[in-house]
Amino acid sequence: MSISKESELLGMAKIGEVVAITLKKMQAYAKPGMTTKELDDFGAGILAAYGAKSAPALSYGFPGCTCISINSEIAHGIPSPACVLQEGDLVNIDVSAELNGFWADNGGSFILGKDVQGKAHLINTSKRILQLAINHIKGGVRISDIGELIEKEAKKEGYKVIKNLAGHGIGRSLHEEPDNILNYKDRFDRRRFKKNSVVAIETFITTASTLAIEQADGWTLVGNKGGYAAQHEHTIVVTDGKPLILTAKNGVWN
Repeated sequence: MSISKESELLGMAKIGEVVAITLKKMQAYAKPGMTTKELDDFGAGILAAYGAKSAPALSYGFPGCTCISINSEIAHGIPSPACVLQEGDLVNIDVSAELNGFWADNGGSFILGKDVQGKAHLINTSKRILQLAINHIKGGVRISDIGELIEKEAKKEGYKVIKNLAGHGIGRSLHEEPDNILNYKDRFDRRRFKKNSVVAIETFITTASTLAIEQADGWTLVGNKGGYAAQHEHTIVVTDGKPLILTAKNGVWN
């Protein structure tokens, strides 16, 4: 969507705050021995308390409230009573929701407890690259230039990017134009970010894989060459200067 009046900005700011609070509280609540279904139920309770509804459930009939992906899973992991969190797991939680007709998306990977798998550098790299990408976005910037930046920064650290997952427009629905805000440079993509547009920017930084492959459950995505992945995502409003980050405290990176 494109922000055209103050009421729209306020609506987007509110749902941005709700998904950000939900994500942070879920990350803090996660403990070894807990199932991903228990963690998802906790997040569902937070969203419900604000009157918000799960975006993937509303839009696509996803069998959960939030997407919780563990270790080799890249995205869209289904919360399950059979999946028990373990010390050192690489956990990704993706929270997207709707409130009063406005939609926002926020995600983050983290290590549960001690970093026994040595994946802190991967996670920190993903987070740093997202921050760098967001700081380079303003009206008129080529969308493909941000993809180029993400992949170059990943390669500097010895990592790869997933090429068939991407950021996207958001606001009045979960996925809007511009679609396919990629993690690499598409030289045929001439589109530019537009001032006042709302987009979800996300990184998919990996140790080995370059493609996400859907599993038999119809949802969970894993890498074509195995390994691990870290994802971080913020919903932003594009401006003439630094973007307004709707899913960060006070609209700025923290």
